Amino acid sequence: MATLRSVTDLCTPPVSDGDLFSARARQYAHAQRGRPLRILEAGCGWGGGLDLGDVERHVTGVDLDVPALRAHTEARTDLDAFHLGDLRTVPLPPRAFDIVHAPFLIERLPHAELVLDRIVAALKPGGLLLVTLRDRGTAFGFVDRLLPSRGPLRRRRRGGDEPPPAVYEPVTSRAGMHWYCMMRGLAIAEEYLSDRLLAGAGRGTATMCRLVAACSRGRLPGTHSEVTLVIRKPENRFARVI
Repeated sequence: MATLRSVTDLCTPPVSDGDLFSARARQYAHAQRGRPLRILEAGCGWGGGLDLGDVERHVTGVDLDVPALRAHTEARTDLDAFHLGDLRTVPLPPRAFDIVHAPFLIERLPHAELVLDRIVAALKPGGLLLVTLRDRGTAFGFVDRLLPSRGPLRRRRRGGDEPPPAVYEPVTSRAGMHWYCMMRGLAIAEEYLSDRLLAGAGRGTATMCRLVAACSRGRLPGTHSEVTLVIRKPENRFARVI
């Protein structure tokens, strides 16, 4: 039986998440020796796409069909096609995409594990899943999903530079994603933690997060708010991660 070894580099990313993902996508494109890439922008209703320079590609977007996400998707010029609707049923051909770029998508989905399964099934063997998510297993995640006020976080989002509100199903954490990748035979090639959203949420929210972290005795860490993962789907479907 083939063995796929998971090599995880847990540190501060050398560049921003978007630049990191673009760099990994360009490296992947170079290894394909000029073959056009098929890219799925999973969560195309906010943020931007990958910076691939002159790499030939076809980019498809998918996201929930709500007014704000639809407006942003329709304004994007980097998408060759898009589908908005229930992500459990939107068209996602199996093994069709070289790269799935999913920035701040998973934590804002109901039925997140089912949608992840559909996204992974749409990825070609050897392809990359590029994920950034807010970690529900942190003090930031606790404050964001459970405290009734949540005012500082919501006010920050109205500026348009933060991801939409989150649902935070169990898989949407660092531990949850490690479990998911282990169960699905996926390899986490790189992992980075960031406090960008925590640092930008305001002094009041930061204070609440510190209190939650202290009261939890470290069970809910207050040192980061997001996790960035570069995940590879094995070439051999019988490979296992150790």
